Amino acid sequence: MATTYTVSISDAEKKALEYIAVSVQDWIDNAVDNRARIAIDEIYNLEVARMTADPDIATIPADKDQVVLDADIKSAATRAAEAAAE
Repeated sequence: MATTYTVSISDAEKKALEYIAVSVQDWIDNAVDNRARIAIDEIYNLEVARMTADPDIATIPADKDQVVLDADIKSAATRAAEAAAE
């Protein structure tokens, strides 16, 4: 399932992005996809390390997306709220 987000940029930001990119939409899509890929890799690596160290876990799913979806992780907003509460 895909989720759609809307990005608002000023006229100056649009002009600046048009200066560096053939397509502003493609640039935005690429930036989001790349940052998500980095986070997916980080979560996956943390989960594989956790699962490998747990003797009760016999198998690790082959699907990286499934490992991420199944991961019991806190969002950045939750972690920030917890840090602020300390």
